[in-house]
Amino acid sequence: MRTAPSLAAAALAAALLLTACDDSGSNDDGGGAAETGKESTASTACKLDEVTVEVGPAAEAPAAGDTGTVPVTITNSATECTLDGLPTVGLQAGDTSTDVPADPAATAQKLPLAANQAVSFTITYVRGEAGGAQSLAVKTGKFSLPGATATHGFPWSYGEVALKGDGSEPDATVSGFQQVGD
Repeated sequence: MRTAPSLAAAALAAALLLTACDDSGSNDDGGGAAETGKESTASTACKLDEVTVEVGPAAEAPAAGDTGTVPVTITNSATECTLDGLPTVGLQAGDTSTDVPADPAATAQKLPLAANQAVSFTITYVRGEAGGAQSLAVKTGKFSLPGATATHGFPWSYGEVALKGDGSEPDATVSGFQQVGD
């Protein structure tokens, strides 16, 4: 008769062991709400309609050949979101539109952004000669957040932007995101 309780205990232990070894990735805290590893680390990409944007104040390049910087600050006005990559920046001059390449030192990163937290990036440019063949008379700047197609436009009042080499690319770069204050 001792065998029956031992078998029952062994069966119960085996059942508990199999339950503990469930490889579904769930993490049930006993409250009935199981979360998978993916769900608990999943995040939502930041969206332009859920952030506030401040462009400037700029350190405008005073003359042709000088370098200027235009900071762009983004403050999350919604629930936590994530910036995963680099901002995409473009410059518009009449019918001509050109993309600003990332600074070679810029590193794409996955950056969580809590509600009311701010980050910034910087557009660095070389001022072009007014009316020059190697200059782009920029009137509008625009950018999008990583993984998004919506753009935010802003007036460009920082002078013409020089063009590199064959004139197909602006002499400008965009940095990665930097946290603002803490």
